[in-house]
Amino acid sequence: MKTIDRIMLFIKHMKLSARKFDISIGASNGYTLRMHKNNASVGSDVIEKILKVYPRINLVWLMTGKGEMFLPAEEFATSEVAPSIIEQIVNERIDARMIEERKQLKKEIIAEIDHEIKANS
Repeated sequence: MKTIDRIMLFIKHMKLSARKFDISIGASNGYTLRMHKNNASVGSDVIEKILKVYPRINLVWLMTGKGEMFLPAEEFATSEVAPSIIEQIVNERIDARMIEERKQLKKEIIAEIDHEIKANS
């Protein structure tokens, strides 16, 4: 397993899309998927960007696959997480919940309208 494969595991674990991950580290659109498709090596500049944006990721795991994906809690203060990443994750989860709530509300309104139509006929 190469570094790019572990990056893909990290993206999946974080419940990010490859596109959002690319944006978060300042990579071009499609960078991660292209690297994965080509089984390419990841440059040190990209590794540095990943560590800067996701400081909790374990560099040893990322490079070698040894150890855990994340640094132990005692080695990492939660306050060091990039605020923009936390905000992004929160916004994505809010959006997902709003979509589901909107679908449910739409069903309820349609049922109300159907009931009113039947009552008036």
